[in-house]
Amino acid sequence: MNKRNYQKELDKVLEGLVNRPSLLLHSCCGPCSSYVLSYLCNYFDITLLYFNPNIYPAQEYEKRLGEQLKIIKCLGLDIRVIKGTYDPDVFYAAARGFEDEPEGGQRCLKCYELRMREAAIYARDGGYDYFATTLSVSPHKDADAINDIGERLFKEYGVKHLPSDFKKRDGYKRSVELSKEYGLYRQDYCGCIYSLH
Repeated sequence: MNKRNYQKELDKVLEGLVNRPSLLLHSCCGPCSSYVLSYLCNYFDITLLYFNPNIYPAQEYEKRLGEQLKIIKCLGLDIRVIKGTYDPDVFYAAARGFEDEPEGGQRCLKCYELRMREAAIYARDGGYDYFATTLSVSPHKDADAINDIGERLFKEYGVKHLPSDFKKRDGYKRSVELSKEYGLYRQDYCGCIYSLH
């Protein structure tokens, strides 16, 4: 079975765009969004959704939110930011039964889906043309799983999912460079209490 190349699929979508469609982009953090925003702002009118109830503790959530707002300002982007509700109990409910899973296991897939579902709902309710997430920029995140979830949510909510593997073409490397350039705080764990151990 041939492995899908989501970057090539994204290239095809971008080549076919006639106008600047609207994109609801879920972001996990400022450093990961840095490259993705600088790349996609050339093609889309972006609204960013910062919805991450998985982040522990609350002070870390606020710190990451601050860095998210900082990178948007540093890049000179005029985009709307939606601050999702921070309710860790929503994450704990999604992760129930998977607490002891290793990083990258089923608990992480539940977390991806939780956040991407919120993005798909916002996109549907807001009349956006596409939705996507910055998650695939990380070399620690499973692009196949992320895109599978996105395609399922498209079928469920009717908003096109933008195929992506943003770590390709040195996307992750560029996000590290941008983080250094603008002095962004780069966390040393994914976000949830389980990833701290």
